[in-house]
Amino acid sequence: MTTKVVTNEVRFSYANLMRPRVNQMNGKEEYSTQILIPKSDKDGVAAIKAAAKAALQAKWGDKVPGKPRNPLRDGDTETKSDGSPLGPEYSGHFFMTVKTSADRKPGVVDAKGRDLIDADAIVSGDYGRVSLNAYAYDAAGNRGVAFGLNHVMLARKGDQLGGGRSSAASDFGLSPATAAATVASDASEDDDAW
Repeated sequence: MTTKVVTNEVRFSYANLMRPRVNQMNGKEEYSTQILIPKSDKDGVAAIKAAAKAALQAKWGDKVPGKPRNPLRDGDTETKSDGSPLGPEYSGHFFMTVKTSADRKPGVVDAKGRDLIDADAIVSGDYGRVSLNAYAYDAAGNRGVAFGLNHVMLARKGDQLGGGRSSAASDFGLSPATAAATVASDASEDDDAW
């Protein structure tokens, strides 16, 4: 069994994929996101569970310590740290946090494999796929499995989560496709005509 898994389509929440952010728990800069995995994606969930099991076996063999922490959490039953419910986007999903250190920037591409570099290319609410590696840990009495972030593919834009800033195109009533087509047609006009 392998500890590497490439997900089917997931939704990004708390996305820090284009630039690192300081993790308040450890003080280190990291690239990170929560991925929301539809419960209906049985194959995807099974692949994540298989990678987690492989990581446990790689570390402890057949002697896995009792009840290691599971990174896959239930969006229908989990709550925020203050006890309040998670946002409605978590309903019907499993979720987990995936991350990598600032010195291991994930490759980020669009659905055609083109590199994305814009700081806002992927935001919370967008959809995509991620390449992950499961690893088991045993630190300060905490044992479990976590997933390191390798690479990210943006599949499609989604409604931004968390009250983010609107786009210029949406403020002026244009779809991104309309705005791009307008720019393309304007660029093709003969400037010498006037």
